[in-house]
Amino acid sequence: MEQAFWHQCWQQQQLGFQLAEPHPLLQAHLADVLASKAGALNSIVLPLCGKSPDLMFCRQFLPVTGFELSPIACHDFFSEQGLSVTVDRSPAAAPDFVQYQSSDIVLWQGDFFQVPAALIQRSVLLYDRAALIALPAPMRRAYADKLKQWLALGASVLLISLEYPEAERQGPPFAVLPDELAQIFSGYQLTLLQSLDITGQEFGRRRLATSQLWEKIWLIE
Repeated sequence: MEQAFWHQCWQQQQLGFQLAEPHPLLQAHLADVLASKAGALNSIVLPLCGKSPDLMFCRQFLPVTGFELSPIACHDFFSEQGLSVTVDRSPAAAPDFVQYQSSDIVLWQGDFFQVPAALIQRSVLLYDRAALIALPAPMRRAYADKLKQWLALGASVLLISLEYPEAERQGPPFAVLPDELAQIFSGYQLTLLQSLDITGQEFGRRRLATSQLWEKIWLIE
């Protein structure tokens, strides 16, 4: 989607994707994934993070870095969580971004597709709850290529996908099926950790009128 679409969503508070609590699949699997790495990971990175409560859940385990396009989302996150924050509008490491920093959470506000090499660190866990499924197909491949810059340095990816009959609706959120995941993350191992049938239930703050609806959580290494 074009950047203007997402800026408009935040300006008009059209936040149907927003959860009130950390995602249940994240709560079910994050600790085990980190334990399986035996302390080899040093931070958790959330691309296209918005003001997700998942940020607060992740900080219980490791320092957190988020990337978000909207300045409204970054401001609202720290305000709503009651966290003190310093704002650097010309950070040396990424002059095209704005850095919002609290004690153990840093948000970089800007275009994720333009994240500079200086911010791509080794040995992190990337967590994607609703970034990939927010993007149309051509952008999903470009997004996966960006994640591979971390994967090439020893990162792992914990990713939640969404599946429904594609003919029944247009995204976002988009259906992302296992075959596509295998293609855009070719060369990496994909392990399905859990499938969750949410047909007829709320997705974020809304219901999707589809005959089937599944969320699946994957570990990509």
